[in-house]
Amino acid sequence: MLKKLFVILAFLSLGIYAFALNVILFIADGMAVNQLVLASILEGKVLQTMKLPYTAVILTYSADSWVTDSAPAGTALASGFKTLNRAIGVLPNGEIVPSMMELARNLGYKTGIVVTCRVTHATPAAFYGHVTSRDDEITLAKQLSQAEIDVIFGGGHSYFLPEAKGGRRKDDLDLIQQMVNQGYQYVTKKSELDKITSEKVIGLFAPSHLEPVSDRPSEQPTLDVMTKKAIEILSKSGEAFILMVEGSQIDWEAHANDFYGVWKEVMEFDNAVKVAIDFAKRDGNTLVIVTGDHETGGLSLSNGNYTILVDHARKAKGTTTMFLKKFKVEEKEKFIAGLKEWYSIDLSEKEYEMLSKIPSNALRRELARFVSGKLGFGWTTFDHTAGPVPLFAFGPGAHYFTGVMDNTDVAKLIMNLCGITSAIFPKVESKTSGY
Repeated sequence: MLKKLFVILAFLSLGIYAFALNVILFIADGMAVNQLVLASILEGKVLQTMKLPYTAVILTYSADSWVTDSAPAGTALASGFKTLNRAIGVLPNGEIVPSMMELARNLGYKTGIVVTCRVTHATPAAFYGHVTSRDDEITLAKQLSQAEIDVIFGGGHSYFLPEAKGGRRKDDLDLIQQMVNQGYQYVTKKSELDKITSEKVIGLFAPSHLEPVSDRPSEQPTLDVMTKKAIEILSKSGEAFILMVEGSQIDWEAHANDFYGVWKEVMEFDNAVKVAIDFAKRDGNTLVIVTGDHETGGLSLSNGNYTILVDHARKAKGTTTMFLKKFKVEEKEKFIAGLKEWYSIDLSEKEYEMLSKIPSNALRRELARFVSGKLGFGWTTFDHTAGPVPLFAFGPGAHYFTGVMDNTDVAKLIMNLCGITSAIFPKVESKTSGY
């Protein structure tokens, strides 16, 4: 009760008449408007994310580049500060900056992270970690083990275990056992989620990332399942909470220029958004923010002729990774028949010769770009772009998230609404700070 009273007083000091607020922040890695609309077109419906009542356009540049990577983008959304590409939770000069979760915990907020990548990957790490290079996941795992985040769901248990136990750590630390000793319940399978009894839990469902949702084993949970369980655990005590949920693998499918992979990863993400919105509508005290961290691939929703072959695209059977497990390019007749079966593509002799000469390490993405092009989708790059991303908001305070904003403003507004930023950000002056 005293913790809630402190938060109420903090709101009043900011001139905001509010109360202890739950926040669920969704980050779709690599997703801009076109990735969202692609999934909407192929599903033949307006997605849950697109129905939220307040919208904004978010600029994503980092401290040293118009084209951000996920580490500074995550840092901006988690803490409200710009930093260098590849840096997490530190300023360009190396100074540590706290995330909203670190600050909120001091006010009694519960916190959680739900992802389909390793929990030590760039976006989740921005909410607890502080390293100059996102590649330092061994250090990030140790920082996470000490971060006191209440609910952690994702992949990457090999980063928490010593080599003697099949992990990657050379320091002989068993961070999972250390967390269990701190009171965490540890789960590794989807079927174990229903057996959780603790309010502090770490669920690591793969040694590295979870498998893509298009081809995920049954014991690796989907994002909506993990989100539902995380909300259930975090809301149980009645204390306010902040939960970050990442659609991690939209980015990877866009890096590969795979329209099918993007479609299915966006839908997994949207299903998780629906779980949160359903809770927020029942709860009445939950702000839901849905945004991307950057755009990946330079996706266009036509490559000419004013058309997309939507009917053919809807009949696609899987990603090109899945396709190449089944059809080998050197087996010409099967490969050509496979493209017809999986993607409704009639491959010419010249096109086959072109594909057959691509090096094996580049075949997946070149085939994905080829398939996309045949169905009417265009891509400009296999990397990130500087394109803006959308933001959608629902719940108390959602009306503040409108217009053109900088990604740092998202964190500042969330923290202002939670009453935890007056000493750091007295107010949000500009929606395009530093532009």
